[in-house]
Amino acid sequence: MTKEFIFDTTLYGNQKSAFIALVGKPNVGKSSLLNRLVGEKLAIVTDKPQTTRTRITGVLTVEETQLVFLDTPGMHKPKNALSKKMIESINETVSDVDLAVLVVEPTGNLTRAEEGLIEDFKNRRLNAIAVLNKIDLIQDKTQILEKMQLLNDKFHFDAIVPVSALTGEGIDELMKVFMDSAVQSPHYFPDDTLTEQPEKVICAELIREKILINMRDEIPHGVAVVIESMKERQDKPLMDMEAMIYCERKSHKGMIIGKGGAMLKNIATQARQEMEQFLDIKINLQCRVKVKEDWRNEENLIRSFFPKSPT
Repeated sequence: MTKEFIFDTTLYGNQKSAFIALVGKPNVGKSSLLNRLVGEKLAIVTDKPQTTRTRITGVLTVEETQLVFLDTPGMHKPKNALSKKMIESINETVSDVDLAVLVVEPTGNLTRAEEGLIEDFKNRRLNAIAVLNKIDLIQDKTQILEKMQLLNDKFHFDAIVPVSALTGEGIDELMKVFMDSAVQSPHYFPDDTLTEQPEKVICAELIREKILINMRDEIPHGVAVVIESMKERQDKPLMDMEAMIYCERKSHKGMIIGKGGAMLKNIATQARQEMEQFLDIKINLQCRVKVKEDWRNEENLIRSFFPKSPT
């Protein structure tokens, strides 16, 4: 016989928690929403699709309630081992959460991937809500109402909330939905935790973000970044950090470095400035570039991008 779990209020008081998965198609604003919700930049943000490669955890504790947000890569058709691992990450995340959040565009029809996610909600009998992001871009608000009706016809969402991750509009209403989804349970992370992501992963992602922003479309998705070492000096508040940027072609290496090293210096400077704000320490960042053909099908390198779940 399975032993029933009884929440011991003498140990944890009135603590509540909820695991919340953010899912949707690429470039719909899931990472921007995560950053807005936790009040810190945990996920990189660009206007290029499939910016997020791994599942990113953001933790927000408000008094007795702890919300654990799981930002996932955008749902897309896999083309290589990396893409397949990204899709696996989405499926694993959605399989065991208290609430699934489908983030969609504020207007237009649903994509095949979004239809598939809704079908998954039905099959798993998940508690789910829909979030219409980027409403700041829509002047005709009747279009938003039409999209809300479309979603309501597709699935019995617990709530459908229009928001703007950019401006913060609708975030208070969304937070109320999240707080209401929490159930009595101990907090899974210390109350001052922002993320379970290792600092090395966050710093590597910041470098990749700057490559995505500064480089042409054909280069960034063929790039991976690994922090090989980071060590704080004993004699002064300074951290030495070494990063390796992997690219798939020799021609790409030359473009990432740039004439006289100008492009790489610009990328490193932008990344270092954000790292220093996040880690609250001065950083001596050294970036190197190495050609590694077809790395997106190399299991060992891909495995380093996907830390194990805290649950």
